[in-house]
Amino acid sequence: MDIKEQAPTPEQKATIKKLHNEDIKKFQISGYLIGAIICVGLTFLIRIKVFTFIGSYYKTIDSILFAAACSFVAFIISRFVQTQIARTKLDKGLIYNLVQFTRLVTIIVVVFIFISFLNANWYTAAVSLGLISLLLGFALQTPIASLIGWFYIVMRGPFKVGDRIQVGSFNGDVVEINFLDTTLWEFAGNLMTSDLPSGRLIRFPNSLIFQNQVYNYSWQKFPLVWNEISFYITFKSDLSWVEETMRRVCLNQLDPSVKDHVQDMRDQIAETAVEDIDIEEFPFVNFRIHANNWVEVVLIYIVNPKKSSQTRSDIVKAVIAELIKEPGKVSFAAEGS
Repeated sequence: MDIKEQAPTPEQKATIKKLHNEDIKKFQISGYLIGAIICVGLTFLIRIKVFTFIGSYYKTIDSILFAAACSFVAFIISRFVQTQIARTKLDKGLIYNLVQFTRLVTIIVVVFIFISFLNANWYTAAVSLGLISLLLGFALQTPIASLIGWFYIVMRGPFKVGDRIQVGSFNGDVVEINFLDTTLWEFAGNLMTSDLPSGRLIRFPNSLIFQNQVYNYSWQKFPLVWNEISFYITFKSDLSWVEETMRRVCLNQLDPSVKDHVQDMRDQIAETAVEDIDIEEFPFVNFRIHANNWVEVVLIYIVNPKKSSQTRSDIVKAVIAELIKEPGKVSFAAEGS
């Protein structure tokens, strides 16, 4: 079953729409700019001691106002960054996540600015922040690693929503990617012997991608995988006729567009350092001698990974039906041999 791209939620659509609205953008930036100017102006007046009634609190108020001015500047920069992100052609769900991440970073920067300006002793502030960061690092190790894993998925793109992947022992189609975890719709697993969906959802922390290999069966440049089916015939069979028949029947069962991807594979191989791989025909038919004195015929073809089970079943039925029409050219291994 195909997995559609994750549709943006109403909240995501509303957030992205606001970022595209020039009036809202001008209003927000103007507000931040006015706030920064007011804070700078009040800081100047305090430093020339216009407000004498504040007494000994002038240093604290001066630090708060200057920190607020710097924070408004940070919000202005953040708003420009969010606008640029919203203008990209990325998936709306991904744009929303990047915008939320930008806002989170902005809040952290603002908190750091206030802590820095309100603490008169920079050394003490640095030590305090270091200790707090160390404690939070131990306490929130997995969530922080998962957040970094999400950022890696967004930037590096080892997989996206709709891809069929394997991470460690988890196999599934990606249905959702969040800040801390990824959700898969499992295929195969311990409930199925085929690669059909099992009906279970797998949710794993994003940090898992740093600890395991990630197998992606839905690579955009070549979204197909190789499959093979084995048939067992006797030495008396006409191997040339069997090969030609199996290739023809298999090709009829495959989607017509699949054959076009063979050339794509040739092009991909030509662009890499891989040598001595020549794909001359498709599908392939290989012959091997089995230990029980019969010939193993291996039919090799490429297929959409999400349709491989049904395609395999169709090919088996079609090939057997075609071969048994000519008992004089092919004979199968006896039962129980």
